[in-house]
Amino acid sequence: MAASIDPTLQAAALTALEAALNRALRLAPRQGAELAPFEDAVFALHCTSPQVDVFVHPGAGSLRITGHHEGHVTTSIRGSAADFQALAASRDPAATLINGNLELDGDSGPLIELQKVLSTLEVDWEAPLVNTLGDVAGHQLAQLLRHAFAWGRDASKSLTRQLEEFIHEEARLSPPPLELEDFYADVRELGQSVERLQLKAQRLRKQIDKLRG
Repeated sequence: MAASIDPTLQAAALTALEAALNRALRLAPRQGAELAPFEDAVFALHCTSPQVDVFVHPGAGSLRITGHHEGHVTTSIRGSAADFQALAASRDPAATLINGNLELDGDSGPLIELQKVLSTLEVDWEAPLVNTLGDVAGHQLAQLLRHAFAWGRDASKSLTRQLEEFIHEEARLSPPPLELEDFYADVRELGQSVERLQLKAQRLRKQIDKLRG
């Protein structure tokens, strides 16, 4: 694969791809509406081989795709094209995301929700990129972006399960559900005891006030 893509050609290719994605969103108004919660978010895709940076700026019913961004990024994901391909081909994308070679920085929740929306769109990734970059580079970038946006359908439930297993079994940062239920029961019992003590204290105050009166 090529080491890098000419920045000017990359910008033109991403503009063409942005137009293709927005055409797909206009044909899928439900998915377009689902982008509204991400209006202030920015998602970064950094590919190390070939070297490509892609920034996704969602909005209500549309999105922008740029090759450069200065400022806060909600979530970024970094790796080689092969790493993104492994993520897209994985039967358990969340496990691959957590345990694989990809580097995730920021809040994974919004990224997964965005992936779920974009992965349902019927997008021609190849044509706008090949027309701008040529057959080889266009195909490379199309493959990269297709893989980067293809894994979102089932990742949310899988990631939740993976994180729960890690927290409970590996890190022991949180007790298992049965231990939590016992703890919550003790808390409720303690709360009830406190309420009873407060009532007794109120009755004692009233008795004291009567004696003083």
